[in-house]
Amino acid sequence: MRQPTKQFALCIDNTDYEASLILNKVYRILPDPVAAKDDLIRIIDESGEDYLFHKSHFVFVDFPKGVKKRILALEGVA
Repeated sequence: MRQPTKQFALCIDNTDYEASLILNKVYRILPDPVAAKDDLIRIIDESGEDYLFHKSHFVFVDFPKGVKKRILALEGVA
């Protein structure tokens, strides 16, 4: 499995992770090629720490450049 090319993932299933993932929330994907081989993605969850979750909990989304820049600025990344 390849690393997702999208930078963002929308949570569509938080079963067993109700405290860690919020349904319909967009999370930024942190690159992790090793985890991707096992169909996992690394995100910063609601605890503020980065964790691995199975990709089936998300759909990968893309945004126009201006929106990406704004999201990353809100996170203090840009």
